[in-house]
Amino acid sequence: MALKTQLLWSFVVVFVVSFSTTSCSGSSFQEVNALHSYVDHVDDRESGYNSRAYPSYMDTIEGLKFMELIRPRTQLFRSRKLDTITGGIATSSAPAKTISVDDFGAKGNGADDTQAFVKAWKAACSSSGAIVLVVPQKNYLVRPIEFSGPCKSQLTVQCWLLFDNVQNLLLVGPGTINGNGNIWWKNSCKRKPQPPCGTHAPTAVSFNRCNNLVVKNLKIQDAQQMHVRFQNCINVQASRLTVTAPEDSPNTDGIHVTNTQNITISSSVIGTGDDCISIVSGSQRVQATDITCGPGHGISIGSLGEDGSEDHVSGVFVNGAKLSGTSNGLRIKTWQGGSGSATNIVFQNVQMNDVTNPIIIDQNYCDHKTKDCKQQKSAVQVKNVLYQNIRGTSASGDAITLICSQSVPCQGIALQSVQLQNGRAECNNVQPAYKGVVSPRC
Repeated sequence: MALKTQLLWSFVVVFVVSFSTTSCSGSSFQEVNALHSYVDHVDDRESGYNSRAYPSYMDTIEGLKFMELIRPRTQLFRSRKLDTITGGIATSSAPAKTISVDDFGAKGNGADDTQAFVKAWKAACSSSGAIVLVVPQKNYLVRPIEFSGPCKSQLTVQCWLLFDNVQNLLLVGPGTINGNGNIWWKNSCKRKPQPPCGTHAPTAVSFNRCNNLVVKNLKIQDAQQMHVRFQNCINVQASRLTVTAPEDSPNTDGIHVTNTQNITISSSVIGTGDDCISIVSGSQRVQATDITCGPGHGISIGSLGEDGSEDHVSGVFVNGAKLSGTSNGLRIKTWQGGSGSATNIVFQNVQMNDVTNPIIIDQNYCDHKTKDCKQQKSAVQVKNVLYQNIRGTSASGDAITLICSQSVPCQGIALQSVQLQNGRAECNNVQPAYKGVVSPRC
């Protein structure tokens, strides 16, 4: 039984290259900024994708009038100040000290290497000079673990699991994080509702209270539950991520954003058993560009307002997405009885193929299996939402579904140049504005 428990809480991490740290002397945030700009330049040159092609603004509407409403000034990672950049890794003039997880007892042979990783991290985090923390090319078996800061040096790592209160962190691939989630999925309450069933599966990679964060060029697959979570973070760049899990894997959100401000998710491919991207309470100024989504539940804002809570999301800009075979396309979901707001949201330049619910706002969401779903007077306000240049096909006969609250109806919903085939439109307690060719219409 003990062996079974250990296996349930473990997963294999494959590292392709080593990771390093840089000295924290001088302006550490500016160094992170310059390194990010340099890596973006290399990525653009190799892929042909222009990371700065999408503007940092949102056009939305107030009532029935299109207007420029907000210009979020994220100013993420723009400084050019850096002493030296070599091969995309910032370097210090002082010789770097090398710390290997193998020096602390890691074997990479199937044995439990958790404590070796803990000791290596503590040694690197407590060092004040330039550090190179090396993870050799092996398969390491590691139980859930927390890498905690603050650290004396600014870290550039290729690692995983829970990063808490680590500032100016770069998590750069290539590399693969495999959650080996199948055993968790088999015991999920969604698949096996009879007790005992598992409800507390871990998230593969979590970032909590990590400001000025860059995550690039990683593959995360088959997480036990969520794949990547950004929580309580400020100034985040996540790009060139590949997130995959089977379509029937339960609760395996691709990228989950909660209470995080100034975050850009770009050039990523996500296909899981739940939301490709989910954005929930406390999140502001969220940009998602060049996203490929499917299978999964689409790109979702919410759920918000569960159990009467007050939740707020604002300043979401989705520009350039392709969704194929998903159960939802662009979704805003709020619970009955909650309060708060989902405001200033733009979905732009999106292609959808065989999506069951391409555009959906559900302001009256209720879990009929576990909740009393009587009509309630309070609701989360949904306001100023623009759908612009949306194309595709419905797989269900439903193309546009706007189900708004009778007591707190949706306001400022606009559709411009929206053409969705094989489906109808349904609108309750909302009067959307139209501009250009929009089909179908309510």
